[in-house]
Amino acid sequence: MSNDTSSITLLGLGPGDATLLTRQAWSLLESIPEIYLRTSQHPVVSQLPSHLNIHTFDDLYNAAESFDAVYAQIVEQVLSLGRRPQGVVYAVPGHPFVAESTCPEIARRAAQEGLSVKVIEGLSFLEPTFSALGLDPLPHTVLLDAFGLAGLHMPSFPPDAPALIAQIHSQSIASEVKLTLMEVYPDEHSVTLVHAAGSAQQIVEQLPLYAIDRSAHIGLLTTLYVPPLESGTSFEAFQEVIAALRAPDGCPWDREQTHQTLRTHLLEETYEALEALDADNPQEMREEFGDLLLQIVLHAQIANEYGEFRMSDVIQYIHDKIIRRHPHVFGDWQVDGTGQVLKNWEKLKAAEREANGSPEKGVLDSVSVALPALTQAQEYQARAARIGFEWPDLQGFLDKIGEECQEFVRAETAQERSLEIGDVMFTLVNLARRYDIDAESALRETNARFRRRFGYVEQSARHQGRALSDLTINEMLALWQEGKNRLT
Repeated sequence: MSNDTSSITLLGLGPGDATLLTRQAWSLLESIPEIYLRTSQHPVVSQLPSHLNIHTFDDLYNAAESFDAVYAQIVEQVLSLGRRPQGVVYAVPGHPFVAESTCPEIARRAAQEGLSVKVIEGLSFLEPTFSALGLDPLPHTVLLDAFGLAGLHMPSFPPDAPALIAQIHSQSIASEVKLTLMEVYPDEHSVTLVHAAGSAQQIVEQLPLYAIDRSAHIGLLTTLYVPPLESGTSFEAFQEVIAALRAPDGCPWDREQTHQTLRTHLLEETYEALEALDADNPQEMREEFGDLLLQIVLHAQIANEYGEFRMSDVIQYIHDKIIRRHPHVFGDWQVDGTGQVLKNWEKLKAAEREANGSPEKGVLDSVSVALPALTQAQEYQARAARIGFEWPDLQGFLDKIGEECQEFVRAETAQERSLEIGDVMFTLVNLARRYDIDAESALRETNARFRRRFGYVEQSARHQGRALSDLTINEMLALWQEGKNRLT
């Protein structure tokens, strides 16, 4: 190949059948003496012109520790070959810029060096795969790489969009992809494996998601198609619903709302979600979390319209904050238990404030004054304890409770009694914290028990044909004890 055409030619070999090579590709293959293949593991290789001197990089796959390391070495070697007077023709399966890591990097590096690059288009795996599926990828099929998806805990795409996952090259990678997908999709979700699309060996296999790693046909040319879940299962779809409510032709009530008018609704939904948690009722939790999410998304939509911020800003802020404050998960910090995590948390927050030029704050300054009193007290005590401000053993807590109770007994005025009963409750909350008991939840649970038991007393009085006020205290206590024994 003469140096006046191109130093590096990137050639697409198509999906696997020589009849699917472009006319331009075949013409080039007939006119050159040698070719470098990323891999010989491709059906079309056996059908290449017989005069070709074929070189491959297959040996690198066995020697390197990872695919990234293999691809890095291939890029370096192709660039070196491209600097020769005769240049190099480098061929890859499919299309040079579809599901191919090496060619884009070669082109980028070559441009930096001033090496000319020519691309010979090839039919990618996509066209024959969609033909095999009988589907049009539009309007929103998601394309993913199996290696990236396998390393995640959750799928990285909306489940109400169809997805095509390339490079399911082995049963082990299929197993990892399956486990990630099953965090969102039902085990029985019907999916399709397309093997060797566009070749004589093409196989289309439909099976439940849980079984994809059991396929005997999985190989280097296997792709997974995941049909979408029903409409409305993605966060993006829900945002569209809320935006439609706020649109000029949307709901009059929703259009009138502001951050301030929605405050009571946010508080109400929060308490209803807490009630579902107290009841430990998954069905109610699902519903109440949805109602709470509605409030968050509605506020974000209003902020977007006001030019304050977007939902993407909200998500990115908390995403970055969580990663930043968990270097023991996302970085190289080592921790020894929850206590050290909490101490590190306070140090990280202080470092953030210093980096942002924020005024120095006390340990308790960031605790919301709008929290319920028990929750606020427990959070104050927890933050103080993180820096060592607490009794070393249980006796210290018990002594403090006794001390505060005595001070309440000695109080002489209504104001003093109010202050001292507050101190008693504060020390009881601290005892709850010491035993990892959420004081707010514990009291709410007690309130619920009292309501059930007192309701039993009322109902029993009615069954006796008596008014509750007609019962003596001893009669009420007897019914109370009876209700306590019968009810949880």
